[in-house]
Amino acid sequence: MKDAPLDTAPSAGWFVGREHQLPVRVYYEDTDFTGLVYHANYVRYFERGRSDFLRLVGADHSLLLDRADPAAFVITRLEVDYVRPARIDDALLVRTTYDTFRGAKLTIRQSISRGEETLARATVFAACIDLAGRPRRPPSVLVERVRPWLAPASDS
Repeated sequence: MKDAPLDTAPSAGWFVGREHQLPVRVYYEDTDFTGLVYHANYVRYFERGRSDFLRLVGADHSLLLDRADPAAFVITRLEVDYVRPARIDDALLVRTTYDTFRGAKLTIRQSISRGEETLARATVFAACIDLAGRPRRPPSVLVERVRPWLAPASDS
């Protein structure tokens, strides 16, 4: 019998250029009675991609909440195009790029694919808020850690 590996933390994915990639497996609990992934679960996969992006750049949600001036995010708009269905046991890849950061607002593009086939695409609009729910400028640590991953000015 082998010993457990020292690092048993779940994978937070990796970066390919500016794009964060996170593998996700479809489980039975993710599907509806037809055996297809329930539409709301794509939104959950997108959330995991955004959160793990921040985790890998060193700006995870805990860092933002544990500050003297805590900050969080709210989704202000979500546009999703469902292209093809995913099924139980599919190996999916959630791709995330943080494109712009203007004031309190962020724009994020995401997709979910199975191999080379795109299953869903999303454009996510988020805002940084204080714990009372008011928009606020993001903490400088967040801006500094996300800035290298944003789209060049000519792309936005």
